[in-house]
Amino acid sequence: MSLLQNPLDIYKLLPKSNCKQCQTPSCLAFAAAIINGQKNLADCPHLDSNITERFEIKIHKRVPLEQQQEQLLEQLQREIATIDFYASAERLGASLSGEKLKIKCLGKDFFIDSDGNITSDCHVIVWLALPLLDYVLSCAGKNATGEWVPFRELKNGMTWVPLFEPQCEKVLKQIADNHTDLFEDILHVFGARPAKTSFSSDISLILYPLPRTPILICYTKQEDELESKLNVFFDTTAEDNLNIRSIYGITAGIVRMLEKIAFRHG
Repeated sequence: MSLLQNPLDIYKLLPKSNCKQCQTPSCLAFAAAIINGQKNLADCPHLDSNITERFEIKIHKRVPLEQQQEQLLEQLQREIATIDFYASAERLGASLSGEKLKIKCLGKDFFIDSDGNITSDCHVIVWLALPLLDYVLSCAGKNATGEWVPFRELKNGMTWVPLFEPQCEKVLKQIADNHTDLFEDILHVFGARPAKTSFSSDISLILYPLPRTPILICYTKQEDELESKLNVFFDTTAEDNLNIRSIYGITAGIVRMLEKIAFRHG
């Protein structure tokens, strides 16, 4: 009996209506929640009982996401002990502050000690901590080329694009549509810089979640019958300096942060 081991396997069984009656924002998010052990197939009101009974036993549920993240964080912290901060600072686009590595993320300074502990004037949350440590360990030190490509065109982008497009680009577009001025203001607060690109857009800003992994966000407002448009681009060197899991993770984390700020401001 083959197991259902990822959200896309579950998604194929669902009605794809995004009705939200399962208390998740979309069918894909519901599928991910099932794999993560947070939901059951029976929580979907549109599935027949014979389907839920037939497939529930085939679902391979993962360790809860929070536990996975904690385990990964501990692993990365152990590996940080092998890094020579002095020799790595230039590779990372970072600097030294005493015995700590200082890295600028989203316009803010973050400090990493030899045990992998991260401190900052900002609150350090897991969606930033994991990619930050991953970056220290794996960044090849490639300079950005200024050549921008969509997520799907990164070497391993297609693996994650079923999650990236609905959870990153689509949500960002909703925020920009509903809170355009606030959207641009927030990005500037987090160090965004105006971008000179060949893309035609009303807002073109480059974010630096990590020094050598810039993100370009282009937004075109709705005009007459033309729908608004938002695209996220990455430098062609992105996967040389950060693996695709962390590229997705830090982008999704930025989106969640913007979503929370926009919600608080109505």
